[in-house]
Amino acid sequence: MASTTKSHDLNSHLWDTSALYRDAVQQLDEAARVMNLDLNIAERLKVPKRAMIVSVPIRLDNGKIKVFEGYRVQHNMTLGPGKGGIRFHPEVNLSEVAGLAMLMTFKCSLTGLPLGGAKGGVRVDPNQLSRQEHQALMRRYTTEINTIIGPDKDIPAPDVGTDAQHMAWMMDTFSQERGFTIPGVVTGKPIEVGGSLGRAESTGRGVIYTVQHAAKLLADRGEAGPKIDSTTTVSVHGYGKVGAVAATEVHQLGCKVLAASDYLGGVYNKNGLNIPKLNEWVARNKTVVGFPEAEPMSNADLLALKVDVLIPAAIDGVITMENVHKVQAKIIAEGANGPISTDAMKVLEDKGVFIIPDVLCNAGGVIVSYFEWVQGLQNFFWNEAMVNEKLAEVLAMAFKRVADVQTRYKCGMKTAALISGVERLNKAMLLRGLFP
Repeated sequence: MASTTKSHDLNSHLWDTSALYRDAVQQLDEAARVMNLDLNIAERLKVPKRAMIVSVPIRLDNGKIKVFEGYRVQHNMTLGPGKGGIRFHPEVNLSEVAGLAMLMTFKCSLTGLPLGGAKGGVRVDPNQLSRQEHQALMRRYTTEINTIIGPDKDIPAPDVGTDAQHMAWMMDTFSQERGFTIPGVVTGKPIEVGGSLGRAESTGRGVIYTVQHAAKLLADRGEAGPKIDSTTTVSVHGYGKVGAVAATEVHQLGCKVLAASDYLGGVYNKNGLNIPKLNEWVARNKTVVGFPEAEPMSNADLLALKVDVLIPAAIDGVITMENVHKVQAKIIAEGANGPISTDAMKVLEDKGVFIIPDVLCNAGGVIVSYFEWVQGLQNFFWNEAMVNEKLAEVLAMAFKRVADVQTRYKCGMKTAALISGVERLNKAMLLRGLFP
């Protein structure tokens, strides 16, 4: 008995080295407690089904060989093939990837998709790589994990530090090894090789759909909350693939985006940033810093700015107990995965801040990835209007489901979102049973 316990403790330690993973487990524990989840199901959901650590050696442009460390974690496949992005980032590690895979499991279940949760990454600073080095890294990484991915096994997508071009390289590498073209092995591909219209904008667009639902919900409940119009102020932390699209969408609705930032710094205009011009600046300069029609602002000051809607769309762990008391937003839309620590989340909820949790708020990407996967299997592609219509429909149903659970259990939105996802998983796992 002592040996078994010791082994279990060691296995647990393997995963819990990152704050993101610990937060994900803590949030699962809270949801399990509130919903009175079967303890055996809760235990199984705390650890991934499968994890792979690979060495990724490539030849750099200077002729030297450098070995990077890569990961692919499949958290739970009860509902279908694994689904989750691949990130290139200097702080990627096994524990973080495991935590992100767990969130993907809940996200896919919550939105009703027939997919499981997975995630991958390579520990590298993508800004230090040339285009050729990016290609070599993605192709070699694909080769190393090719035994556990596939259109009916696990379907990667872009994430932090990767984009549609990386997915094209990944699809081509996987296809070359099989001897024929297999577009369905990844999503988030360029349109020309089987991608879906609307996929690139889907996560940011979905963030704003959920912000609109949040504003309407607060109004329907008679609670103080912003209207989504010219009086609404917004700040965006992380002006990248998600944040820039979210800013563009909310600007088109007439709202004032007062501030935007990236890893180099931020910009601020009390009258609202000219988002189309900011987008042009970023396209040329690869950063918001230096935008001439704004004042400089630090990332820390942006998070503390008094606005109606704050969209943290960069990375995890940007709002913690160290800075949570400075946050003044009325609504926080988690465009990134895990941008608010669990302890900070409780402080914000006690202050009356309405939080749209990541597994709901940024689910637009995986929803349209699912659409892309389905279109590829059918070899029948939809127009962008149809993609956006279906995205809005799925998110509306998911938001209502979470809001209803919040009312039923009288809990926070984050807990309600996890309960919504875990309820479906619980039923499926109990029906499938445990083999052997």
